[in-house]
Amino acid sequence: MKEVVSLKSGVTRLTLTDFRNYAFLRMTPGLRPVIITGENGSGKTNILEAISFLTPGRGLRSARLADIKRFTPAVISEDYTPGNGGWAVSAVVAKNGEEFEIGTAVEKNIKENEDETRVSDRRIVKINGQKGVSQTELGQYVSAIWLTPQMDRLFRGGSQPRRSFLDRLVYAFDTEHAKRTSTFEHLYKQWYQLIKSTNGHADPHWLESLEESMSAVGVAIAAARREQIARLNRFIESAPDDVFPDVQLELSGTIEQTLDTLPAVETEDYYRHKLAGERKNVLYNDGVDGVNRSDFKVYYKKKRMPAELCSTGEQKSLLVSIILAQTKCQILNQGFAPVLLLDEVCAHLDDGKREALLEKIRELDLQAFITATNPELFASFSNYAEFWEVKNNTVTCR
Repeated sequence: MKEVVSLKSGVTRLTLTDFRNYAFLRMTPGLRPVIITGENGSGKTNILEAISFLTPGRGLRSARLADIKRFTPAVISEDYTPGNGGWAVSAVVAKNGEEFEIGTAVEKNIKENEDETRVSDRRIVKINGQKGVSQTELGQYVSAIWLTPQMDRLFRGGSQPRRSFLDRLVYAFDTEHAKRTSTFEHLYKQWYQLIKSTNGHADPHWLESLEESMSAVGVAIAAARREQIARLNRFIESAPDDVFPDVQLELSGTIEQTLDTLPAVETEDYYRHKLAGERKNVLYNDGVDGVNRSDFKVYYKKKRMPAELCSTGEQKSLLVSIILAQTKCQILNQGFAPVLLLDEVCAHLDDGKREALLEKIRELDLQAFITATNPELFASFSNYAEFWEVKNNTVTCR
């Protein structure tokens, strides 16, 4: 794998301003594993979340923009002046021997009319000094895959988190996928509210126009998801892991299954007619079937068992298997590695699997940010990784 990636990729400088518990933070990590330790609640995960905002999407917590502003006034300098509720993350990233400056921030968006003034938060993106670019373009400069404690319940909850997880895997190979999912969400909200607000008596031409756009974007989303699952299954079949369990990935959804038998154009027609037929479901608060209801299914191949029926430790191992396969597949297909964001990854992994995961990260020779409360868990990394400690809203390299 090292032979494929001759030039490393990752974050070489990270700067946070008014982000979560940090008034200001700057890190200059190397392009290798970065172990971040500290007490619970010290802000380790906030650093990983900040890095996740350097990629398209809503970050590893899927948080509202307003919830990310700095909330801990302790331990700041006397000359610090609180901001207006905004926050910023900027970085220098290396990719294939070149360096780029990227960043994202939140600013207030004010809309005035005769009756009222509305203030909302708006996320902006800046790349190499150019402001106002789409967040989709961030995917051209850095890619990240994350694993958090909340994902330990990924297979046992509702389908929405699993869809989001799959969509993030797609982003790495198809940066336009982020734009498509955002567009579909916006169109769906318009369509739903139009039906609700008019009690089903909206202008039919307006509804048909929305449904036509939704079906086109929706089929493109379904096709991209299918392609990514097929890609990963092929890779896992050809290069099974020697420690973590083999997985079989499937996509369960009406539109995805329709693409098995019909070409994309005919599937769009089917989806458009289906949406028109489900307008009444909106009025009765029933679910509306489509790509917003698709489910990402994972199976433990050796046991022929759905992931949701596996033990907690097995589920964690299955997630690690998917992330390792995605990482290797991306390296081989695109020539650069994603940044791994592994939050308390040692939880539910026995000593053998923990050491195996660390060894695989070493073999892949990539940048990985790993958090934990106990630095002794990474003794085998002492001469290979960087160790940073979070304390009193500051971070120091040990």
